[in-house]
Amino acid sequence: MATPAAEATTNMRAAVLRAPGEFATEWQQHPEPAATDVLIRVSYTGICGSDFPIVKGLHPRASLPLVLGHEITGIVEHSGDGGPPAGTTVAVNPLLPCGDCGACRRGLRHVCRKLRLLGIDAPGSMTELMAVPAGNVIPFSGDVPAKEAALAEPLAVAVHAVRRARLLPGERALVFGAGPIGILVALAARHAGTSGVAVVEPSERRRQIVEALGLRAIAPEEVPVARENSDDAADVIFDCAGHHSVTPLLTEAAPVRGRIVIVAVHHGPAGVDLRELAFAEQEIIGVRVYEPDDFAEAVRLISSHALPLAEIPISEYPLEAVADAFTEATSGSGAVKVLVTSQRQSLHS
Repeated sequence: MATPAAEATTNMRAAVLRAPGEFATEWQQHPEPAATDVLIRVSYTGICGSDFPIVKGLHPRASLPLVLGHEITGIVEHSGDGGPPAGTTVAVNPLLPCGDCGACRRGLRHVCRKLRLLGIDAPGSMTELMAVPAGNVIPFSGDVPAKEAALAEPLAVAVHAVRRARLLPGERALVFGAGPIGILVALAARHAGTSGVAVVEPSERRRQIVEALGLRAIAPEEVPVARENSDDAADVIFDCAGHHSVTPLLTEAAPVRGRIVIVAVHHGPAGVDLRELAFAEQEIIGVRVYEPDDFAEAVRLISSHALPLAEIPISEYPLEAVADAFTEATSGSGAVKVLVTSQRQSLHS
């Protein structure tokens, strides 16, 4: 913990991961933004599953010590050249593409071969102030609750997944996993006009949360096998679980010419029945983060209050309790979403 003497010479708190599993609150100098940067006073940082291997010291790119955080929302402190005016509530797109690789030259910067992210390859948002390129800042319109604004980055993942799925009005969707991304994918799919969305989740408590959001929840053993009962089959299957126990169910749950969308990050090879895939002419569609239009759409959905985001259970921790925040986030038994606030007056709720 920083001392008052340290605060006298530096003036910004930051939660720093010094070593695997070891966080400390440090006082650091305010960032000095370039002319093309926007200075943001961070409100909230969402904890993401991709942060877990960083905390364990297992991420191949993250170097410690590091300030984590790539799900970023805050208030513009200084707009710089071309940024939103001071006082604007914004979300931050954390992607830092190289701009030179083949994917970037094709306009697919989100699948850049050398893609870097704030909070992984560069300091993130578990701090009070941060400077980011103006092009990465997306303003909200109107009055948006700060905790809902904090869901913009994961919602952008969900928007991109639904768009990649080519989901059409009237089609049905089945989502595996009722974590933050799974719930947001289900809500985005319903908003896109599906005739029905079901979420597969082993936890009874999470199933209750799903149902409270007006979605159908089913246990894994209740997943219909499409080839045996095609009338109950979903047109699109979203894998938001990323677990080896789920992958064998994907081709079983998908009907003939069904689409299987891999949203979760799988760590290592996963077993998929390619014979079933081929015989049923199913598709597997990969998803990686989001494109700028997806992020803009996520911000628009939040600004227009189009989704019941206020109904998603959220826990909040101050910077000084980041370790506790990660304990809850990894437990799977707490809130659906865990946020870290950089606001000094906030307490853990």
